[in-house]
Amino acid sequence: MAQTVETNIKRQPLISDAVYKFGTIAIIISVTIFFAIMNDSFLTYKNISDILRSVSIVTLLAIGVTFSLIVDGFDLSVGSTASLATVSAAASLVLYRQELFIALLIPILCGLLVGLLNAFLVIRIKLPDLLATLSVMYIINGIQLTFTKGSSLYEGMPGATGHFIPSFLFIGQGSVLGVPVPVIIMLAAVILAHIFLEKTTYGRLFYMTGGNREAARLAGIPTNRYRLYAYIISGLFAAIGGIVLTSRIGTGQVSAGAPLLMDAVAAAYIGYAMFGAKKPNVVGTFLGSILIGIMLNGLTMMNVPYFAQDIIKGTILIAALAFSFTKRKQ
Repeated sequence: MAQTVETNIKRQPLISDAVYKFGTIAIIISVTIFFAIMNDSFLTYKNISDILRSVSIVTLLAIGVTFSLIVDGFDLSVGSTASLATVSAAASLVLYRQELFIALLIPILCGLLVGLLNAFLVIRIKLPDLLATLSVMYIINGIQLTFTKGSSLYEGMPGATGHFIPSFLFIGQGSVLGVPVPVIIMLAAVILAHIFLEKTTYGRLFYMTGGNREAARLAGIPTNRYRLYAYIISGLFAAIGGIVLTSRIGTGQVSAGAPLLMDAVAAAYIGYAMFGAKKPNVVGTFLGSILIGIMLNGLTMMNVPYFAQDIIKGTILIAALAFSFTKRKQ
């Protein structure tokens, strides 16, 4: 009897660890099966392609958030940065009739500048990450609204003589061997970021900076430099996400990236629990994006109103935060 009780006690931590490590994957599979049963069109190639296209943009923003979390920071400006990239890319093409290189360069430079501004406020001015990036978010929103006068940028609009060139639209709407280009960009970003963070010395220095900044500093690691890099990388990925978004919808929609912020943050925090990592990680972030994308697509196919979907997203974020921080304290 005593041996049976002891065996059960030993099994409980094993079961708990298994749920912690693979719970998100199990949820993804379960949710997929549920929506497939509810709607015959859910597992069609077209719908899966649509899910992956939308997930690709969220994943790019979420990778940026993940880098900021790794250094024990937080970037709330990624959604607004994506919006700024969207507007600047569209303006380059529609208003100023530029070619592909400029239409890509300007948004990326905008993203890098936002990252530098965030880093300056957090590292030099020593503002809390949350407040600094929240302030920058409002500033960016004001800049893009002032520039566009609150209107979206599209072909044929008053004063517009340019158009969205095919090479730019290919980024968000094209495919290679049947695989959408945004998915290829997303997978390349996930693989490269994962290899960089997990397999290189520089990646480990990012984690050391976030794990214990003072100890890392005393060990000779330039912690402020790596925090600077993290915010620049976050701005870069947000800008790339904005470019893909612009190319996909074919317009420069004002504040188009704002709704992506919560999805990106939720995906990054879901990544904490993936495979028992107990730390921000890119693969977990990617799977978190997949989960959110599947749920939102399935709810849309079930005709759940978009405003009700925000309730679901908020609940997912609460659950991810509660689960992640509870396990971190244990």
